[in-house]
Amino acid sequence: MRKPHIYLIAGEPSGDRLGACLIAALKQHTGGQCQVSGIGGPEMEKQGLRSHFPMSELSVMGFTEVLPRLPNLLRRIRGAVKHILANNPDVVVTIDSPDFSLRIAKKLRGKNISLIHYVAPSVWAWKPGRAKKLASLVDHLLTLLPFEPPYFEREGLISSFVGHSVIESGADQGDGIDFRERYNISPDAKVLCLLPGSRLSEVKRLLPILGEVVARLNNSKLHLLMPIVENVSREIRQEISSWRNTPRIINDDSEKFAAFAASDAAIAASGTVALELALAKVPYVTVYKLNPLTALIARSMIKTPFFNIINILLGRESVPELIQENCKSDIILPYISEYLNGSDAAAAQIESFTDAVAQLKYGDENPSDKAATVVLDLIR
Repeated sequence: MRKPHIYLIAGEPSGDRLGACLIAALKQHTGGQCQVSGIGGPEMEKQGLRSHFPMSELSVMGFTEVLPRLPNLLRRIRGAVKHILANNPDVVVTIDSPDFSLRIAKKLRGKNISLIHYVAPSVWAWKPGRAKKLASLVDHLLTLLPFEPPYFEREGLISSFVGHSVIESGADQGDGIDFRERYNISPDAKVLCLLPGSRLSEVKRLLPILGEVVARLNNSKLHLLMPIVENVSREIRQEISSWRNTPRIINDDSEKFAAFAASDAAIAASGTVALELALAKVPYVTVYKLNPLTALIARSMIKTPFFNIINILLGRESVPELIQENCKSDIILPYISEYLNGSDAAAAQIESFTDAVAQLKYGDENPSDKAATVVLDLIR
């Protein structure tokens, strides 16, 4: 038999990390005897992927944000489909980024290529009709959350809960003591971690607000850390250069988790970081701000009372959600001041993380191993 050929498509940093873990697991399960191609970012490229085009072209979010980029997205869709058909893989695994990946899946239907989508659309939160649409486009779904498969199975789509990849990210293994020693941060100093997001649109909206919070904290001894991803590095560095208290930039994943462990509190955009901070046991608030039109449309569709995945898993608000009109420095400031001082509220939030994280595991098996098993079984 020829080596199994898996074509992977990721469109943003979180998907790139998922894809990288999956590639590593596929190599391990096949003894290195597999062929991997597709579209991805730096993490997948570290695992040997040669991306068909730069993943950064796809990292865009929001109705109004996607619109100006649509001609290029459509061009890249046509190019990706042509590349897939020319390479004739055994299976195509699309990872999140539905605006791009599901358009590709639609064009590949009937081409005798198995289609797997990794990361379920949040149909339990908004647009439940997407479950039926996804069932018509792909052969198998890999979900990160345990309650997701039934939404898709009732539409006839075989779905497998594989566990959330954050479990194997190492977010709970950072060495905060070593980090503080290396950067001359005393054990009793206060450290605030700022996480403005991985997309340019969210960074542009959140950074000025974070700057206001930092300025109003008025603590010259406060240490600021800011883990960032490369695709927004230039814009972030330019914005924070004018801050009186300039954050230390962290641009390495292993260093990021050490920074989490060294932090007393955090302000974070929504996303996978919500779970990473929970694993690292850092009390934090979620902040987010969309284009007003995008927010108006989204609010008319969202069916869940919570935005943060920790709160969704717990069924209550443990992490404050400071979204849209509540995403203001004077609202954020009291929470962060309280957390930095080690309040009872911070301790209660940290305690709640244990129950939430427990729901993200699939037995003793790593999520990427389970995902690789499903992919290879489908090929066989």
